[in-house]
Amino acid sequence: MRAVAGDTLIALPGQRIGLLGGSFDPPHAGHLHITEMALRRFRLDRLWWLVSPGNPLKPHGPAPLADRIASARALVHDPRIRVTGIEAQLGTRWTADTIAALRARWPGVRFVWLMGSDNLIQFSRWDRWRGIAAQVPIGVIARPGTRTQARTSRAARIMWGARLPESRAGLLADAPAPAWVMINGPMTALSSSAIRAARNLAPGSRG
Repeated sequence: MRAVAGDTLIALPGQRIGLLGGSFDPPHAGHLHITEMALRRFRLDRLWWLVSPGNPLKPHGPAPLADRIASARALVHDPRIRVTGIEAQLGTRWTADTIAALRARWPGVRFVWLMGSDNLIQFSRWDRWRGIAAQVPIGVIARPGTRTQARTSRAARIMWGARLPESRAGLLADAPAPAWVMINGPMTALSSSAIRAARNLAPGSRG
């Protein structure tokens, strides 16, 4: 057991644990929606929300980490979902480093990296993205209006030989990396950026 940002993360060899990274600025029902879908369709035992100190691809910094973690924990009630700021403790900023550190800390755990299809579109821009794909299987959850573009993205074309059919999504955690699958299902258009934009446009809001 390791206490991380006021939480205790427990991981045992053989467990299937999904990793959903992001700024969660703010966390919202859409995050819960894709989390519940991932738990069910990928047959995961646990899912960790990795609340990042900051996203290197975003030009503006997020709200304070402690505030984002507190908001996310207030939203989550499923005991299978853990909200953690472990990246701040590990001192990792890039996904490739975070995954490597988690695998070293919890050997034998079957980690699965999760992302929306909108992120698959830009995945080839991530630092050492091929290394990420080589470390853990990747579960992609379809998001509105991005499925076709995600399937034809540079990363998807390069990784096409490692793609599993959607019917085998439940086997993803046991598949040797590189492996990935995109699942379809009920979608929500909610996004943190849209929520922040709405707040900024609200009467009396401060930009």
